Amino acid sequence: MVALCGTAVSAVAAQAQIPQATIRAEVPLVNIIFSALEGNTRPVPGLKADDFLVFEDRKPQKIEYFSQLTEGSDIPLTIALLIDTSGSVRTKLDDEKATAAEFLRSILRKSKDEALIIQFDSEVRLVQDYTDDIERLIRALNELEAGNSTSLYDAIYLAVEEKLKGEVGRKVIVAITDGDDTASKLKKEQAIEAAQRGNVLIYGIGVRSREFGANFGVLKKFAEETGGGFFSPQAKMADIQAAFKAIGEELKGQYSLAYTPANKTSDGTFRTVEIRCKVKGIRVRARRGYYAPNSASRSAAPPSIP
Repeated sequence: MVALCGTAVSAVAAQAQIPQATIRAEVPLVNIIFSALEGNTRPVPGLKADDFLVFEDRKPQKIEYFSQLTEGSDIPLTIALLIDTSGSVRTKLDDEKATAAEFLRSILRKSKDEALIIQFDSEVRLVQDYTDDIERLIRALNELEAGNSTSLYDAIYLAVEEKLKGEVGRKVIVAITDGDDTASKLKKEQAIEAAQRGNVLIYGIGVRSREFGANFGVLKKFAEETGGGFFSPQAKMADIQAAFKAIGEELKGQYSLAYTPANKTSDGTFRTVEIRCKVKGIRVRARRGYYAPNSASRSAAPPSIP
């Protein structure tokens, strides 16, 4: 079994549903969490279902459920915070820990939301499991130390498969890294597919260091495919703070919709999804598709990670 170091967690194969989507149907509802943005990062509140169009494989779909996920929403938020502790980000690790602590304080709602912390370098380690205890999370952050290589793809895959896949509500990965994967046993395509199947949004914060280069193309790809966002702060701590703040504001103002796909074939294929906003100047950020149920063509199990 693929497992995080220091834990033996079984992945629960439940499909997350938004609370409104409890009506039984022959074809499962497709639930999409998305952001409506003006400019690059400014969330737009107050939009209605009639302001949006949904297409699956370029064919229009009927929106059946719609809501805005404000701070008062009952839909829980689960965050997996992935911290790169490889040698290439050694000089920025203290800034990463401090800004991540601020982010968790600002976003987690007591008794509603939970977060966990995973560090990745040569290995992937769960350093703090699910909790809504901010102080416990911050203590775990403060104990992080820099390591060697970078296992970004493994970290994302394991965060989804072993921790997030079976959770309900909104499921988010925030990965802070220089983006250079040098040690993963899995491929980036396997990590992306896991996130798409698990309905997990990935937000990437690309950290630059003076000593090493940075490769942010993969972080951008993860964000684009899953409906998250990518931020590329400069070396200053204030820039990293601004990136975390933008992610927090976006998470506090997202929308959810659900539809029953017109294509009722349960063939396990990947279906593209596009959401368009009728309001001029507003850009929608959403995952690019989903896998139909009862897949007969699911990818083979990846190699084990020690």
